[in-house]
Amino acid sequence: MISPLKRVIVKRPKEAFRSTESIAAQWKSLSYTAPPDLNRANEEHETFIGILREFGAEVLFLPEDKRTGLDSMYTHDPAITTEAGVILFQTGKEGRRGEAPAMKDALEQWDIPILGSVDGDAMAEGGDMVWLDRTTLLAGRGFRTNAAGIEKLRSLLEPFQVQVIEVPLPYWTGPTDCLHLMSFISLLDKDLAVVYSKLLPVPLYELLQKRRIQLVEIPDQEYQTQGCSILALGPRNVVMLKGNPETRSILEKAGCQVRDFSGEEISIKGTGGPTCLTRPLLRE
Repeated sequence: MISPLKRVIVKRPKEAFRSTESIAAQWKSLSYTAPPDLNRANEEHETFIGILREFGAEVLFLPEDKRTGLDSMYTHDPAITTEAGVILFQTGKEGRRGEAPAMKDALEQWDIPILGSVDGDAMAEGGDMVWLDRTTLLAGRGFRTNAAGIEKLRSLLEPFQVQVIEVPLPYWTGPTDCLHLMSFISLLDKDLAVVYSKLLPVPLYELLQKRRIQLVEIPDQEYQTQGCSILALGPRNVVMLKGNPETRSILEKAGCQVRDFSGEEISIKGTGGPTCLTRPLLRE
């Protein structure tokens, strides 16, 4: 999750949101804090894409698809990338169930291998998955990823000697809200992570300490502004949302090169930060 980013999938607001009418029909049922402004969302997203391209990443765009809604802009969640191929997820959020089939069609068109899928009674979302290293995957067990989903992941990854470690998530604000594992931890280097420790399960804290991973703590007031959702373009080379000055200062003191962008429409209102806006396919 921290090696230099080379290829990534995104979906622009104009393909995910489609129109102001579509936004008006969906934003409440999808638990957005307010209806996004389509024009400003497009501008914010273009700035974000510019950062990815400036770093040197190839950007692939998901097309508009009638099976998907506003949340399909958050391409991180309906799949996870492994060295053997992409695993597609049946999302825990029912309103997002069309995203994996839509992504599958795009992956096949791009000739990107698909390893398997989490389906049936099993549910999983990419926001609950954190690779600690090439053979260790943390899987958050909460309202979006269930026990069956984690077991299916284990069975798919076992042939590749990948250990899947279940991380129980708290109730927090309940099943209608979005709490992913990555809501309170983002890996920025092999020995550096940004965290909101009030939500950090003790066993996970102990594991991070055992691995000697330095924890950068975000302040309370910057949790709601996605201060903990940070995308690593490479080791200590990160992208975050504007409006989190204390977190940025702490990261820079830890040796990080920080880029930021405004995300009121594409991130704050839909509770999805820079990582959520991407599905990395290839890292160096």
